[in-house]
Amino acid sequence: MNLSTWASSSSLPHLWDLAIEGSKAHHCESKLRHPKKPFSSPEPTPHRKHTSTRRFQRHPPHLPAFHTSSGGRAPSYVTQLQSEAPPISIHGKMATENCDAVNTEPDMELLSDEELEREAEGFKEQGNAFYVKKDYAEAFNYYTKAIDMCPRNPSYYGNRAATLMMLCRYREALEDAQQAVRLDGNFVKGHLREGKCHLSLGNAMAARRCFQKVLELELDNGQAQQEVKNAESILEYERMAEIGFEKRDFRMVVFCMDRALESAPACHKFKILKAECLALLGRYPEAQSVASDILRMDSTNADALYVRGLCLYYEDCIDKAVQFFVQALRMAPDHDKARLACRNAKALKAKKEEGNKAFKDGNFEAAYELYSEALTIDPNNIKTNAKLYCNRATVGSKLKKLDQAVEDCTKAIKLDETYIKAYLRRAQCYMDTEQYEEAVRDYEKVYQTEKTKEHKHLLKTAQLELKKSKRKDYYKILGVEKNATEEEIKKAYRKRALLHHPDRHSGASPEVQKEEEKKFKEVGEAFSVLSDSKKKSRYDSGQDLEDDGMNMGDFDANNIFKAFFGGPGGFSFEASGPGNFFFQFG
Repeated sequence: MNLSTWASSSSLPHLWDLAIEGSKAHHCESKLRHPKKPFSSPEPTPHRKHTSTRRFQRHPPHLPAFHTSSGGRAPSYVTQLQSEAPPISIHGKMATENCDAVNTEPDMELLSDEELEREAEGFKEQGNAFYVKKDYAEAFNYYTKAIDMCPRNPSYYGNRAATLMMLCRYREALEDAQQAVRLDGNFVKGHLREGKCHLSLGNAMAARRCFQKVLELELDNGQAQQEVKNAESILEYERMAEIGFEKRDFRMVVFCMDRALESAPACHKFKILKAECLALLGRYPEAQSVASDILRMDSTNADALYVRGLCLYYEDCIDKAVQFFVQALRMAPDHDKARLACRNAKALKAKKEEGNKAFKDGNFEAAYELYSEALTIDPNNIKTNAKLYCNRATVGSKLKKLDQAVEDCTKAIKLDETYIKAYLRRAQCYMDTEQYEEAVRDYEKVYQTEKTKEHKHLLKTAQLELKKSKRKDYYKILGVEKNATEEEIKKAYRKRALLHHPDRHSGASPEVQKEEEKKFKEVGEAFSVLSDSKKKSRYDSGQDLEDDGMNMGDFDANNIFKAFFGGPGGFSFEASGPGNFFFQFG
């Protein structure tokens, strides 16, 4: 076979394609004439000086590839071709700059395109095989090769869109699906995939339009009918979530977004709204997880940065939170929520620090007011507000506002049930107000959570005081303080004994006489214990409780009275009302 015969054969299609000019349109155009990148417009692009590397290297194995611009001498068969055919102009330029053009025959264009179609189909079939094996990455590669060979075939874009959807790359899949329906407006699968991508991304309105287009083409398409319902459900969940957010029903919003995300798993807007509401509900780890997932995919997402900062802010990590808010504002300067949160965070930190300084300086009144002001800045900041309430309770106890202190501790615990410091503060307030049962309950809660020696000691002390409170309070009976002196105890006994002596109430009703007699005995009992240093010590320490009391069963109050008031001449008692009487212990 001579060289000219070989050159006219199909063994060198790449050289013949270089001379094609003004050919008729075909649905599958040569990559040499129309270079195509994935997701770009299907419109033809201008010729470049260098042809496709893949096409240029498809030379016969026994002949080397060549470039005349390389400085080397062209083989003899090339010289022969050049002498037989003049250079061909492509788009008004000479095509001999980088490679030597050859003459072509009209039927070679069809042959070249058929070969491209066969090669593209081969890549598509390989892609299908990998898709069936669920090797979507390889399927994507082969569908891309098919598109490179035949960039105007809508089914190749449709197949690659399906593969990208399986890889959860919905935005890229949407571009391919849209390209497919641009190439063929009646491509039903293309419209379905475009709608599914819109739906997955949360664009329910656009998705519904795509599915309605399918129903225009195929009225009884069951998949499109179901997807229209899914799109309408998402729109309804969006509406309900908006109402719930306005009413601060954040649980409802989370519920609606969970339902919507079942059909729109790639919608960042739904995820962000859910994460924000989780943060407002105090479910910080869940909210952080959602926001962090988005930031891993898009580190510049201002909404995700805001939610991440919000979680830190609500966990009382204010300095770190401010950094995220500032970064969110850098990405989106008009982000109103980030701006408000940043302002609140800075104000809250400043006011709290002012209160702490006033407390350390001993200015309790000022500290109380500053903590009160800080509590008005952001009612949603649960953790920080819990600390502020506890701080104000501490100040309140210093100011002897014990009831208010207990109330503040209760508010702190309501905001944060794990706040041990608030339980301890409230328990101490209960001890100071002799509400021992409540104190024991709080100390038990603390000890169950943190079993330390200190907490155990506090619990034992409260339990002892509770037992002591259920016995007779001799100090209260005599009306003296626990640190009363011996002389004060004697004076108190003299006063109470005379006040409740039965003879003084001999003219009263039987009920009154019985009650006064009981009180008279209690006064004598109290005096007998508190006037004896050993008994008093055992009583104060609670040892009498362990020893089954003071064994006062045989106690006679009259004997104490006689001993106290007895002496030469006895004791004369005159009542100060009707029925004056006289009695004498002799």
